[in-house]
Amino acid sequence: MKNETNNEETDDYMTNDKIAQPGIYSTRRKLNECVANNVIDKCWRCKPDWAQNRQALAQCACGFAKGTTGGQGGEIYMVIDPSDDAENPKIGTLRYGAIQNKPLWIVFEKDMIISLKHELVINKDKTIDGRGVKVEIANGAGFTLPNVSNVIIHGIHMHDINQTEGGLIKATEDQPAGMRYKSDGDGMAIFSSSKIWIDHCTLSRVVDGLIDVTLGSTAVMISNCKFSNHSKVMLLGADDGYLDDKNMQVTVAFNLFTEGCDQRMPRCRLGFFQVVNNNYDGWGSYAIGGSSAPTILSQGNKFKAPDGANIKNVLRRADAPEAESMKWNWRTEKDVLENGAIFLASGADPTLTSEQQGCMIQAEPGESVANLTNAAGVLTCLVGQPC
Repeated sequence: MKNETNNEETDDYMTNDKIAQPGIYSTRRKLNECVANNVIDKCWRCKPDWAQNRQALAQCACGFAKGTTGGQGGEIYMVIDPSDDAENPKIGTLRYGAIQNKPLWIVFEKDMIISLKHELVINKDKTIDGRGVKVEIANGAGFTLPNVSNVIIHGIHMHDINQTEGGLIKATEDQPAGMRYKSDGDGMAIFSSSKIWIDHCTLSRVVDGLIDVTLGSTAVMISNCKFSNHSKVMLLGADDGYLDDKNMQVTVAFNLFTEGCDQRMPRCRLGFFQVVNNNYDGWGSYAIGGSSAPTILSQGNKFKAPDGANIKNVLRRADAPEAESMKWNWRTEKDVLENGAIFLASGADPTLTSEQQGCMIQAEPGESVANLTNAAGVLTCLVGQPC
């Protein structure tokens, strides 16, 4: 695969022990030479002026989140205060920016750890952009995206998310704080929402799911993320009886599922899912599963099975007799199966609508996945340099 680089000429070199981000520089690669291997990263990472043109990131949304604008066109809002007050958010905090009714592109002044006292309810037309600093959401509640559209979450490290008690939580700037129930302990809970893009985040160790997409949500992409040390990783559709999820369409692309991931990478119900060019470095129970006849297109993924004769199967079909579940359209194309991994395809290749065809990411061969995902998770970005 041809790599994109900038054109700046230099005789200086940098070695890997001098930088924090793997996958950007090789042992003897010229300083400031950028390598972005997948279609999303090629769109923005090799531009040294990314920090002066942050909102250009929205132009890189693709897959089923194609057209997601986030806070594009709005003001830049700077988070300067890591404290949290759910009932009366203070100006300068993340919560204050997230609840505004207007489009905002939210950035962070400095490295910070934010421990949310209650779930953070994110309003529509927002981008939360952690590039250039180290932002951790930890030791508190996670994010909730309820009945909103146009949200981008990029460059956030989320870990050790707990269940939090219910209470008065302000969800929009023009409404008083309302009573919300106890949170489940999800990292990111997306329900009844559309045009949502989660990119280059690192997630681990939460009480419930790292990312849940439910209750009629659609037009979602989860990309370039690193998942580790968690059982229930990603749930796409929470109830076999919630038939509105037949319209759910989600792209899962260029992610790394690594140490300590047990299952649900993802677990799907009812809808249409493209799982493309992801790196599965083992699993516990299974990698991809589902129920209620979802369509799952597995394309160009690398599945490295864990050791152990009983857990070689990539897939798990649930809540239906085998005679029925083997009719579901679970397809494999360009996948690589390692260490005895087994992918038992079923059904037939689906007929795609013109809209679906326009949102499909072109799969690279599974042999390319190590390169495509070598920068998964939060990036180390320096202002004035390619990221």
